[in-house]
Amino acid sequence: MTTEIAGVVVRYEICGEGEPVLLLHGWGGSVESFLPLTEYLKKTRQVILLDFPGHGQSGEPQTPWAVEDFAGLVAELLGRLGVAGCDMLGHSFGGRVAIVLAAKCPQLVKKLVLVDAAGILPRRGISYYAKVYRYKLGKKLAKIGPIDRLFHLTERQKNAGSAEYRALSGAMRATFVRVVNEDLEPLLPQISAETLLVWGSEDTATPLSDGQTMERKIPNAGLVVFEGCGHFSYLDDFPRFCAVLKCFLEGLA
Repeated sequence: MTTEIAGVVVRYEICGEGEPVLLLHGWGGSVESFLPLTEYLKKTRQVILLDFPGHGQSGEPQTPWAVEDFAGLVAELLGRLGVAGCDMLGHSFGGRVAIVLAAKCPQLVKKLVLVDAAGILPRRGISYYAKVYRYKLGKKLAKIGPIDRLFHLTERQKNAGSAEYRALSGAMRATFVRVVNEDLEPLLPQISAETLLVWGSEDTATPLSDGQTMERKIPNAGLVVFEGCGHFSYLDDFPRFCAVLKCFLEGLA
């Protein structure tokens, strides 16, 4: 199914019956990122999923978006579906969106599940800033024809940055840069929803220390660590994840 929100055609899916639960995928993901979890949850719950703008089968925004823009889109979609509030699960980038919603639209979030969630700015050393400086300097020098031809700077600039960044086009590149540099830590104390944090001990994209920070800053949060699992801990140990999620959502813990 599709609908247009904020000038973007958005794909969404609804399956199952029962109390609604919203699943928010990570950067580069889609509705399909949650296929196993959807199959599990739809037996007892109504599952709502969407492709974020610039992902899956949804269209791209025409201008760079911030995390709050994605959160606003989700809030609008829930309103159109007549969902006044629901349990919410966000993985990685989806966790960023869920954090903003839980802090700024608390009426929309009943129970919150953050899985290897992004939102904490990394502590960057001098090597990071040196790399950024070299990139910006190279970008300026590439505009000078003779220097560019001598040192092949334009070609080097194309290969700079992460694979995720290089795969993007148009406004999504600027959106990526914008969202990964947003610090959501100040919002954590504003989250009133009961919160489950699930983290892989070997997560290198959003390290376990991020989950520990969230546990300290979110008033009613508990952290479960999946030993030996990585950034996709919900898939790395799927049976255990389902058991933990069931206990949390049904209040059995």
